[in-house]
Parts: sequence; structure tokens; C-alpha cells
Amino acid sequence: MALALGDTAPNFQAETTEGRIDFHEWLGDQWGVLFSHPKDFTPVCTTELGAVARLKPEFDRRGVKVIGLSVDPVDDHGRWAKDIEETQGTALNYPLIGDTDLSISKAWGLLPAAVEGGSQGRTAADNQTVRNVFVIGPDKKIKLILVYPMTTGRNFDEILRVIDSLQLTATHRVATPADWKQGEDVIIAGSVSNEEAKTLYPNGWKAPKPYIRIVPQPGG
Repeated sequence: MALALGDTAPNFQAETTEGRIDFHEWLGDQWGVLFSHPKDFTPVCTTELGAVARLKPEFDRRGVKVIGLSVDPVDDHGRWAKDIEETQGTALNYPLIGDTDLSISKAWGLLPAAVEGGSQGRTAADNQTVRNVFVIGPDKKIKLILVYPMTTGRNFDEILRVIDSLQLTATHRVATPADWKQGEDVIIAGSVSNEEAKTLYPNGWKAPKPYIRIVPQPGG
């Protein structure tokens, strides 16, 4: 069954390249990103894992824990990690989950529950739906789901941008407009009345239309 925004992220215990974890315990009270891969030793995923390794300081700065998932065994992940470092110039610096029985992929709605067997013998095409990005909040709720085809590499700069918006709007009653970046103007949330807004923003706001109330980013 597919997950939706606001659902609790399914918990699981699994082996990873950094040892066995309980996902909810590993996440603790931090934000998290889980991104999934259909198979080890695939070209697009190799570039993606390297890209996240290069960007890990940016995730750390935002208090976001990153974890990858691939359906193959952790031993294969270790061999793949050597290829990633060699070809992408950055070593893996976050855990990569093994999902050989496909139970995690099924629990997270990436593969049909009716799929039989494990990862052995399955091809990347068999697992092509295991290509999602999930952002999980400190409350263990899913805040973002992105689904990518195998032929399109993921844009992790965009994922960082979305995390900036999610973290801002979780603590302030605002929304972010199209293409918003950290430090730019934001929109007062529709749930805030004009009377409340006068208290929150005593300097007022720009309103090209009554329902679009623009203010500087709070908390900056």
C-alpha cells in the first residue's frame, strides 16, 4: 500500500553498511532522508550515492540524517561503495540498508506486497519502482515523497531546498512560493487571519492580491 504525506514512516530493523539499526531509534528526534535504489552496480544510482556523499555536510548543517536503501545484500553494498568512491570521488559517509527479503521495500510501498522471493535473481527492471525519496520529520511523519524513473538522476540540491522550506514552515506560519530559496520572501499562511498577521508582522506586508501576503523570511 502506497504511503502518503502525513503517514508515519514504517519502522524496521535491518543490516546496513554501518551495522544493524532500528530505523526509528536511528532517526531519533532528527529530520531524515531515505532514498531507495532498485539494485547495486547501476549507473544512475552510483552517481546519486556519490552526490549525496558530497552534500552530506549540507544535510548535517540542517540536522538531517541520510540513509540509502538497496534491495541487494550489504556485502554487495560494500563492493559497490568502492566503485562509488573510485568513480564519483567521494566515499560513502552514511549507511546503506540491505533489503534482501524485500520487506522494507514492500512496507514502504515501493514493491507490491504480492511479490514473492527475495532480491536474488531480480533485475533493476524488476525493481524499477524502488526509486523514491522520502523526507521524514522528527515526529516520524512523512513530509515529502518524490518518485523518479531509473533514467533520471535525482536532484539533491532541490531536496535540500525543499528541506529548508519544510523546516521553516514547521516553525513559522508561512508558506514558500515557487522556486523559493533560503533568505527570500515568503507568504503568510492562509490559516493566519489579517488580525493575527498584524501581531506577527507589525511592519505589515505586501499584498498584490488580498490572498497573497508577502513578508521577509522570519527567523533569518
